[in-house]
Amino acid sequence: AALKKSAVDYMHPEVGVTTTDATVFGRNYFNRASAPETEDTDEAEERALVLAEAAALKKSAVDYMHPEVGVTTTDATVFGRNYFNRPSAPETEEDEFADERAEIL
Repeated sequence: AALKKSAVDYMHPEVGVTTTDATVFGRNYFNRASAPETEDTDEAEERALVLAEAAALKKSAVDYMHPEVGVTTTDATVFGRNYFNRPSAPETEEDEFADERAEIL
């Protein structure tokens, strides 16, 4: 019975601890109002850096997984040129037509 109670207590920490003894008490030294701040500036900067990096990785993952979204830019100097679908591009043959042409020649 004691082993089962210990297992239930371990598997369900949300239940909390109940006691009937008035002399049993505990003090939380970490969450009390007079506790000193535990995070210093170096840790805060590192946390901000890690969160920014995680956000950038998430954006890259979304861009990779959803190519249909497309690319948007606000910089007017950034441009790209499609050499295959422009009007002045030479006509390209399909493979079967190219093979047939090679057999004839």
